[in-house]
Amino acid sequence: MSVVGFDFGNESGVVAVARQRGIDVVLNDESKRETPAIVCFGEKQRFLGTAGAASSMMNPKNTISQIKRLIGRQFSDPELQRDLKALPFSVTEGPDGYPLIHARYLGEVRTFTPTQVLGMVFSDLKTIAEKNLNAVVVDCCIGIPIYFTDLQRRAVMDAATIAGLHPLHLIHETTATALAYGIYKTDLPENDPLNVAFVDVGHASLQVCIAGFKKGELKILAHSFDRNLGGRDFDEALFQYFAAKFKEEYKIDVFQNARACIRLRAACEKLKKVLSANPEAPLNIECLMDEKDVRGFIKREEFEQISIPILERVKKPLEKALAEAGLTTENIHAVEVVGSSSRVPAILRILTEFFGKEPRRTMNASECVAKGCALQCAILSPTFKVREFKVNESFPFPIALSWKGPAPDAQNGALENHQSTIVFPKGNPIPSVKALTFYRSGTFTIDVQYADVSELQAPAKISTYTIGPFQSTNGERAKLKVKVRLSLHGIVSVESATLLEEEEVEVPVVKETAKEPAKMETDEASVDAAPSTTSETDVNMQDAKGAGAASGAENGIPESGDKPVQMETDVKVEVPKKKVKKTSVPVTEIVYGAMAAADVQKAVEKEFEMALQDRVMEETKDKKNAVESYVYDTRNKLSDKYQEFVTDSEREQFIAKLQEVEDWLYEDGEDETKGVYIAKLEELKKQGDPIEQRYKEYMERGPVIDQFIYCINSYREAAMSTDPKFDHIDLAEKQKVLNECVEAEAWFREKKQQQDALPKYANPVLLSADVRRKAEALDRVCRPIMTKPKPAKPATPETPSPQPPQGGEQQPQSAESPNAGNANATDGAGAGSEVPPAAEPMETDKSETAPSAS
Repeated sequence: MSVVGFDFGNESGVVAVARQRGIDVVLNDESKRETPAIVCFGEKQRFLGTAGAASSMMNPKNTISQIKRLIGRQFSDPELQRDLKALPFSVTEGPDGYPLIHARYLGEVRTFTPTQVLGMVFSDLKTIAEKNLNAVVVDCCIGIPIYFTDLQRRAVMDAATIAGLHPLHLIHETTATALAYGIYKTDLPENDPLNVAFVDVGHASLQVCIAGFKKGELKILAHSFDRNLGGRDFDEALFQYFAAKFKEEYKIDVFQNARACIRLRAACEKLKKVLSANPEAPLNIECLMDEKDVRGFIKREEFEQISIPILERVKKPLEKALAEAGLTTENIHAVEVVGSSSRVPAILRILTEFFGKEPRRTMNASECVAKGCALQCAILSPTFKVREFKVNESFPFPIALSWKGPAPDAQNGALENHQSTIVFPKGNPIPSVKALTFYRSGTFTIDVQYADVSELQAPAKISTYTIGPFQSTNGERAKLKVKVRLSLHGIVSVESATLLEEEEVEVPVVKETAKEPAKMETDEASVDAAPSTTSETDVNMQDAKGAGAASGAENGIPESGDKPVQMETDVKVEVPKKKVKKTSVPVTEIVYGAMAAADVQKAVEKEFEMALQDRVMEETKDKKNAVESYVYDTRNKLSDKYQEFVTDSEREQFIAKLQEVEDWLYEDGEDETKGVYIAKLEELKKQGDPIEQRYKEYMERGPVIDQFIYCINSYREAAMSTDPKFDHIDLAEKQKVLNECVEAEAWFREKKQQQDALPKYANPVLLSADVRRKAEALDRVCRPIMTKPKPAKPATPETPSPQPPQGGEQQPQSAESPNAGNANATDGAGAGSEVPPAAEPMETDKSETAPSAS
């Protein structure tokens, strides 16, 4: 499985992968560690990431950026409306009340949901990871902000599905940072936790997290955030400052020109970075608008002065996090500051004043989230062994369930008693499962909603679950147990509903000595809290019951009041044993604003089509470039390297053809299909390949011939040699070698004469491949003859023995001669056989100490 962590930011994304030696941040095609989170739609294809950023200036209205601010938010959201004013592309309200992005693609205006565009960003990050790992990437962990709503978390999951990813965990960015910080610490305390504050100042938001570290674990104590305080706010302050200044000095209004706005914003962002390290900085932009060059200058003091409204908001999340954690600044051991915008000196000054200590930078500000995500993925993966480190995550929002209870007065059936209970309070562990017990006679609905939306800027209602239909066998109200899950991703859902029915069994029950506490059977719902994903402990939460629920009525039918709670537990001792029958009840989900499963599948198919189109266009460009490269390269060679290998008329004709193709490339062939370019290149190669072949043959022929002649001479000398090492080879076989050498030499002499008679521009008759084949054939015949090993020296036993030789006697003989193995079975069978002297010590050693011999 793949072990990858993705940090998708508002401005850029980072990819980290786990390797055997640790976590690495992956480089993109431009060898950069950060990839712009940009999708640019062109006339024929999309440009993602770095390619999209390069195209953004030329095509601003079709370049989609800051997609993290759009997903899972209603179009009417005031924050979204504020963001849209600064974005150059068109966004309208869809039929469901959520934004739709408009872009011109393949010659027509098309609409995309923010989730689809985020899927494209994920596709680009996935491709970067796959190129680096040289393997398919599916499993991953993705970092998300702590303030993401349930709908936004679902949107991230859908976008990952569109990109072909399977997130094992949507982990909070601050938690990922804390994990990346703590897992390498070897000096963590055993008992009293070490409290560390993490302040993440990103492009668009500020997040604060206080984590308590102990040996082998971390616990998130508190979260807080400001969704609209980030680096881009400082950029915007500078942008507004210089826009007003240029309007006054140069009489130009950049708001009237989308491209001028983009260029000025980009210049302001660079200016902010310069001011982080310098007391003052200039701003120069050539031909910003109306063919006017503009110049500006600002000091850090002035920059901080215009940023006061932003800087004043930094303290509030810090105070809130401390209050939630129940700590003071003295309890904070260290302050870690991360995020792309954490380098602004004014922010560091505020943090120092607030905490009374200098913020640290022990981690890479831009890469720590991606590394933490990759570490979490490695912890979840069976393929990596990671140091034992437990992450106790907490949920930042309280989640409540509400339902319609019975009417408080049986005669007034129109009035309904709405009841609700907080199932997952703020700070609830993730993941978690809780169970509610309902008493119902028919299908009913449960609403999942936020108990407090003051921090969220989102609708309170998350989803509605319809439970049923079901039927009770005894005609009374049925008892149902409903399981609600807060998943690892922070997504709340009703997991299952079970109908519990008691059936009498003949076997009597032994009388119990201790009575168990009675369950409030008349409550409309009781909640059994199960904090972990595996066990469920029944805890009757009293806030779950309605005020008038004790003797309420449903559907106008009064409930029988002759079943007191205490009496039920007393009777249980003597009645026959009851067996509980469990039946699964269907649960139907409606998530407000989420993509339907069918729409997600359509988006997956659409993404595949667009990716295919991109690939075809890239291949088409490659083929066009290949034709262009061939034209220039071959034309240069015809007047240089290939000059002697082509006739004058052939050269002129070929150069004319190359010129014709070049003219076609920049006129009619500017925009052709991949097949046309392939055909054009093949047409040119029909003329060019023979010339290239002549040149290559001429350059290769010399070394190949030298090798062939050396081969002939070597075998001839060996066959005619009087060296004793060849004495065991028969004369007939030596003669065969000589004949082969003579034959090969005769073939070569004939071909060489023919080749020498030809001019260089003629097609060669002596080909390097033919010479190689002839050399291989000669070698195949002569090598086995001339390298035949000497036969083993025959042994003359004095007393033949039927006993087979011991293994120890075979090994020394086989060491003497390569083919002595056959003789070994017959030679040296007796005690008097001739054994080479070198074998004797080995024989003795082996018999005495077998291990040393081996």
